[in-house]
Amino acid sequence: MTATASPPSAADKAQERRSDWRLFLRLWPYIRAQRQFLWVPFILLVPLSIANALQPILVGQAISLIRQEPVAWFLRDRTLQSGLNLLVIMLLVTVGLRLALDGWQSYQVQKVGQRITANIRSDLFTHVMALAVRFFDRTPVGQLITRLTSDVDALGDVFSTGAVGIVSDLFSIGVIAITMLLLQWQLALMLMAMLIPITWLIVYFQQQFRKANYRAREKLSDLNSTLQENIAGINVVQIFQRERYNSDLFRATNQQYIRAIDKTIFFDSAVSATLEWIALVAIAGVLWLGGLLVLQDAITFGTLASFILFAQRLFDPLRQFADKFTSIQSGFTAVERITDLFNVPVEIRDPERLQSSQGQGAALATPTLSSAEQRAATEICFRKVWFGYKADEYVLKDLDFTIRPGEKVALVGPTGAGKSSIIRLLCRLYDVSRGEILLDGVNIRDLPQADLRQRMAVILQDGFLFAGDVKSNITLGESYSMAAVQTAAEQTNVASFIEELPQGYNTMLRERGTNLSGGQKQLLAFARAAIRDPGILILDEATANLDVGTEALIQEALENLLENRTAIIIAHRLSTIRNVDRILVLKQGVLVEQGNHDDLLAQGGLYASLYKLQMLET
Repeated sequence: MTATASPPSAADKAQERRSDWRLFLRLWPYIRAQRQFLWVPFILLVPLSIANALQPILVGQAISLIRQEPVAWFLRDRTLQSGLNLLVIMLLVTVGLRLALDGWQSYQVQKVGQRITANIRSDLFTHVMALAVRFFDRTPVGQLITRLTSDVDALGDVFSTGAVGIVSDLFSIGVIAITMLLLQWQLALMLMAMLIPITWLIVYFQQQFRKANYRAREKLSDLNSTLQENIAGINVVQIFQRERYNSDLFRATNQQYIRAIDKTIFFDSAVSATLEWIALVAIAGVLWLGGLLVLQDAITFGTLASFILFAQRLFDPLRQFADKFTSIQSGFTAVERITDLFNVPVEIRDPERLQSSQGQGAALATPTLSSAEQRAATEICFRKVWFGYKADEYVLKDLDFTIRPGEKVALVGPTGAGKSSIIRLLCRLYDVSRGEILLDGVNIRDLPQADLRQRMAVILQDGFLFAGDVKSNITLGESYSMAAVQTAAEQTNVASFIEELPQGYNTMLRERGTNLSGGQKQLLAFARAAIRDPGILILDEATANLDVGTEALIQEALENLLENRTAIIIAHRLSTIRNVDRILVLKQGVLVEQGNHDDLLAQGGLYASLYKLQMLET
């Protein structure tokens, strides 16, 4: 399951849904990786199927022995009691064999299934984490959660109870069919002929189930998306008294999901009902044709009894096959949805020569950065850059400017001018539509993403925190020592705040840091940036959530943090950027002015107008 050059078209998706074989091939690499664990379940099919086919014969032989009819060779010249004892012992052996081996086979199959689903979930998560931010802009979180959890769990049913189980059922049907043909071909052919229409009906109902199940999973994604959105925005929901309105929306989505599920239940039940009816017809047919043969002395009562049991046994695997086929169809629906996600292309990639050289164990002809280079002040050059989140709707137009090493530059402009878009392009969360961005003369597309992002630290207006302790939220999984963490906290004047927490640096934070204030979360973002000692520091309204006293402490720390670094600062409060080296003024994605604070005021342009408006407001 690898990403393709472009997402599949609607026609391609329809064709894939019609071809279960193609969907199976999507899973084959994962199945093949576990092939060493699959040989035991398949070997166990032989004794299990043989034991299942022998039981009706043994019962029939017991009846023939009691009625003094012709019996098998191993019962000849035996008394009634000794023959019955032998048959009971053989029947108990087959039952014990099935009980022991069936449990072992089920355990082995489910173990393999869990391994496969774990590998798929891991690969899917890795792929999603590699996708560009553009993908997350258009995809609800609830849909992604559904595909990573319930859809992958549906695949687990395919492997643990479906795939090998269907092979087992088919093998069992084959053994029973051969046994019946050897025992009495006329009754065998009649029962086998009944398999043709029932197989057609099962396939038809399962196709309808497949379509209904796909719609049900889409509705489940909508349900999860609605739930996630309301939980994430609970503050707004309660403040603006939207509880009843949102509950009505959720109820409507829930009803749509229920109606979709009802359709899957209908088709699933139709399969079971059809099989029950056919099984009764099969038994009736055996009694009718078998009775005629008994009257003609063509078969014995024992053989007729065996075929009555065979009629049940033949349709038991078929019934189980239908149940497992439902799981298979649910799994294939999940495969379609997961494949759609795997097929989303990874837009932001490292240079091809880097990828190939890594495969050879070397990074030849690729710009790499030493630790000193990562910490050095860097020249940033935007050369004729155009960018739009949608095709032909540009938010940045022909940007052309250079930030010298160590220069402190502020980006200013009305809302929607493109300031944050510049930061996203520089971090390569998006790629430019036209033009190029250079760091020290090297196009950022030619730099490994890891090296590019190690060269810079970004402090956003809302510092995101993960569930975990304070220390891990500063290091973010990198191997910094405790001393380095404490030094970074002291450099940014946040050490005193951390030490006041209940367990200091080991204080556990809830999801998104909800047990801290907005200002406290922002303080940790400064320590997170300081410990990385970057060559480029980016501040996007970084002090907006801080009170006056805390902001004064941070401003003092920032003076040290900005020293010998290239800095880009976005600030709506223009009074906070008066001392930067240069101010770039943007309007609707175009660079309209640049200069220092005093020069721009003297020009009397857009910057001067924005500054005067803010002064009037204060």
